Amino acid sequence: MTARIRPGVVSPARVMALQAVRAYPSVSLLATTSPAARMGSDDVRTLRRLAASATARLATEDLPERADVVRGLERTLAEATHGPTDEAIGLFVSAATREIVRLPVPVTDRVVIDPTFATRDLVRSLHRTPRHVVLLLAEREARLLDGVGDLLTPAVGSGFPMRAPDRDAGGSTESFLREVDRALGTHLRLHPAPLVLVGAERTVAQFRQLSRNTGRLAGTVSGALTTAPLTRLTPRIRLVLERYLFSRQQDALDLLERRRSRGRVVDGIASAWLAARAERPEVLAVEEGFVFPARISEDGDLLTPADDVEHPDVIDDAVDELIETVLLRGGWVAFLVDGALPDRVALAVR
Repeated sequence: MTARIRPGVVSPARVMALQAVRAYPSVSLLATTSPAARMGSDDVRTLRRLAASATARLATEDLPERADVVRGLERTLAEATHGPTDEAIGLFVSAATREIVRLPVPVTDRVVIDPTFATRDLVRSLHRTPRHVVLLLAEREARLLDGVGDLLTPAVGSGFPMRAPDRDAGGSTESFLREVDRALGTHLRLHPAPLVLVGAERTVAQFRQLSRNTGRLAGTVSGALTTAPLTRLTPRIRLVLERYLFSRQQDALDLLERRRSRGRVVDGIASAWLAARAERPEVLAVEEGFVFPARISEDGDLLTPADDVEHPDVIDDAVDELIETVLLRGGWVAFLVDGALPDRVALAVR
């Protein structure tokens, strides 16, 4: 089967598709890059070094799929080095899959060869730049955009853009903003997401005062930016979302403390691994820098730490596998700064 290379930004659908792949060897290359219209020479060298390491590891194993994977890796590498870059890049290659994903957050440069792809940084990127809704407010006009990462597109089927009737027809700013709020509420009920408001301070303040749909307000961007190029908006929206997600980090810690008082929290990677499989996970909190190479028992319930990461029996990062398990079983994940948790991992169960 000839796989198709599909370069693109990180999105929930892309992450889910990669997490669904179960095939050994699945090769993941992850590298921090400098944003550019075309990959710079230093980043090309880094990616080639990682690809050479992956090829050398594959050469030590007698696998019927090895030749297909190596060829796929070479082709995907060539495609990536001629394309644009963001803060980081991921290459994901198996015998039947070839994907290039640009990430809005830096990563630790590494090679992972496992039965599944290393999607931890993709999940982290989604949490750093979650799907969001941007409402552009002017006194007589409103637009609604859906955001994924740094990509902003008009919200399809939302009733936007909206324009106020002429003042001669009796329309007022307040009545117009109420109509905008009703349309926004309809969209958010169908597509719940954090909200970012953009507009002049006076208009935004008036809207916030009357709105019934700002329960998940991430923040505001003030200024005459409603008609500005989206490239001017995205950096400021990213800052708003980062502040919002920092507050979500504290929410996760507070939730863990409430659940801990009821005996519903386990600490440490081994306990969290077993609990995620045996019980109903609610929230997994994990420090961003924590990596745990391990062997998994035959029944899948127990982890044994390993330092021979390149051995085929070793999972390069059990944290990545744990995150996938929690998400698949209906829980959510909070990435915390290093040092936030005594045992680096904590899991609350329902």
